[in-house]
This record gives sequence, structure tokens and C-alpha cells, in this order.
Amino acid sequence: MNAVITGDIINSQKKNPKIWQSALKLAIGTDFKNPQKWEIYRGDEFQYFLENAEEAFLIILRIKSQIKMIKNLDVRMSVGIGNRDVKMDKVSTSNGSAFVNSGRTLDNLKKEKINLKINSGTKVFDDDLNLIFRWASETMDKWTPPVAETVFELLDNKNLTQEELAKKLNISQSSVSQRFKRANYDLIMETDQYFRKKLAEL
Repeated sequence: MNAVITGDIINSQKKNPKIWQSALKLAIGTDFKNPQKWEIYRGDEFQYFLENAEEAFLIILRIKSQIKMIKNLDVRMSVGIGNRDVKMDKVSTSNGSAFVNSGRTLDNLKKEKINLKINSGTKVFDDDLNLIFRWASETMDKWTPPVAETVFELLDNKNLTQEELAKKLNISQSSVSQRFKRANYDLIMETDQYFRKKLAEL
């Protein structure tokens, strides 16, 4: 099962595009240079194809934390679950149920005034996950740049202790602990596990 994440940068016009593009590059990693998987188009919109849908929520966290590290910026994202039936040179011109589900959902996010939603085409699955995603989004939307930075560092290296992270960020361990709590990091990770569980049942 595949996933497609389609998103756009909120308040992108307030920052030099190179700033948030660099953040996305850090979030995506090597796939950033693969046009069959990743593309920025129409100015501040992007699309990312994932062969393994299980990784979708972690990728969302990586993108969200990188963008929230930039003051006054945010990102809205839709996740489409399904297949890729047509593979093209650019991800934005590929097609399949994952692409259709993702693209249509992003179009509705502005109207619904939410920043994260999933669409698999299966109502029971979508209703369940979107309730969880609304909570997760409410939490992530409130991340400050320091909190977002801590989240990204933990995502990038899950084996880091709070003491090691404090040294890396040049802050006290108590500050790391406070950021950890403000991020609701444990619950966010539980959400990832729940997402994977429900996806396996789909």
C-alpha cells in the first residue's frame, strides 16, 4: 500500500522561499532530489510519494517540525492512502488512488480550517484516524520553534537521551524535559503506532 502526502506552506509569502525549501530538504532527505517521489510545485505546494504507507505519519512529523522551527510558518498536509497506477517522471503528474485521495483532501483543508487529514477511501478507517489526527494537529500547530527543534532531533536520532540532546542543543536537561512535555512527544509517538496498527487492518 502506498501513500501520497500533499501539502502547502502557510504564510510562505512572509519568508524567503529558500528558508522553507531548505527545511523541507532536511525533512525529506535523499528523496528530495528524486522527482518521481518528491516535488515542489505551484510556488509553495509539495507532493511526496511513499512506497510504504506505514512511514507516512513519521514523515508528517519530520515536515511539521522542520517548518515549525521557522517563526510564523506552518504547513497543512493531506495523506492519501492507496496505489500508484501511473508512474511518471514527476510525482505531480503520476496518478492512482493515493494521489487522487491526497489531492482532493488538501483542497478541502482550507475550508475546514484544519492542517492535517487522511483519506483512504474507506469511511470507517478515515473517520477513526481523522479524529486522532485532529488532536495531533491541534498539538503540533502549537509547537514553538524550540519545541519543534527538539522533536526533529528526537525523530532524527531516537536513541538520544535527554542529557545527550541537551548537550547537542546547548541547553539544560530540564529545558529538554520541558520541551518534550510541551510537544506531547510520547503521545505523538503512540499516535504513530496507532496509525500503523490501523493501516495494517485496512
